[in-house]
Amino acid sequence: MKSVKNYTIATASTADLPRTYLDEHHIPFIPYSFTVNSEPETDDCREESRAAIYAGMRKGDVLTTSMINEFVYYDFFKELLDRGENVIFLDMSVKMSVSFENCKKAAESIRTEYPGQELYVMDTRCISGGLGLLVMKMVELKEQGADFDTVIRWGEENKLKIAHRFTVDDLNYLKRGGRVSNAAALVGSALGVKPVLYVPDEGTLNVASKVRGRRNALRAISDAVLNDLSQLDVTGQEMLILHADCLADAEYVRDLVKEIHPEMGEIRISSLGVVIGAHTGPGLLAIFYLCNGRTPK
Repeated sequence: MKSVKNYTIATASTADLPRTYLDEHHIPFIPYSFTVNSEPETDDCREESRAAIYAGMRKGDVLTTSMINEFVYYDFFKELLDRGENVIFLDMSVKMSVSFENCKKAAESIRTEYPGQELYVMDTRCISGGLGLLVMKMVELKEQGADFDTVIRWGEENKLKIAHRFTVDDLNYLKRGGRVSNAAALVGSALGVKPVLYVPDEGTLNVASKVRGRRNALRAISDAVLNDLSQLDVTGQEMLILHADCLADAEYVRDLVKEIHPEMGEIRISSLGVVIGAHTGPGLLAIFYLCNGRTPK
C-alpha cells in the first residue's frame, strides 16, 4: 500500500454522528434506508429527524430497516474515486451489518476500474457511536496531517479499545430483532428487567448483566464506565453519549462522569441514529469512549 496524503475518510449514517459534525469535517456518508409505517425514509443524520422518529415510535410508529445493496455502494465509491481521491471507508461491524458483504463486493469490483487509487474498507468491529468515535479520531489524525497508511494503522490498532455500553428500556424491541425470546421479553417486561449490553471484540451485541428497573440499569452502566476510566489517564479524552429520547438520563451519566473525572475532555451528547434505534426503541442510552480493552463490566 502506497503512502498517500490525498485521501478522504467516508462512513455510513450508522456512525450516528450528527449531521453538523459530518458537514463541518467534510465527511461523506452513505445513508441507510428505513420505513416508518411502511413509508420509505432515508437516514439524514439530522438531530431534528431523529427526535421526530422517536416521538413517533412512542406513539406507536413501526420502523423497519433494510440493507444497502451492492450497486448503491458502488455508486457511492465511484463518486469519491472520480474526484481522484483515495478512500478509507468505515461502517458497522461485519457481525452486525447484513450490508457488509455487499460493501465488499462493490469495493472489489470498483478497485479494478481505479488501479492507481486506494480504497480501504475496514471491519471496524464497532457500531453506532463507537463507530462514530473511531471516525472522529481518524479524522482528527488526518486533519493533523497524518497520511493514509498512518491513519489506517491507528484505526486497526485502536478499534478494539473503543468501549460500547448500552441499556434499553423496552425488551419488546429486542424481541422483534431476535435478540431475546418472546417469553424472555414478556417476563422481563413484567418484572421490569433491563439488560445492560456491551460490544465485545467480535463486534456483536452481548448482554453484560440484567437488572431490575431503569435506575439500577443507569447505575450498572455508570459503574462499568467509571471502572474502565479508573484504569486510564483520561485527561482530555472525549466521550460520546447517545440517547433515544432520554436526554435527562444522558445528562445524568455525563454529570456523574464529569464530577468524578473533571480532567476529561468534551462529553458530547446527541441523539441515537434511527437505524440502531429501530431495533432498540426509545429509551436506549449508549456510552462510547477509549479504554484499555472491552470487558462486560
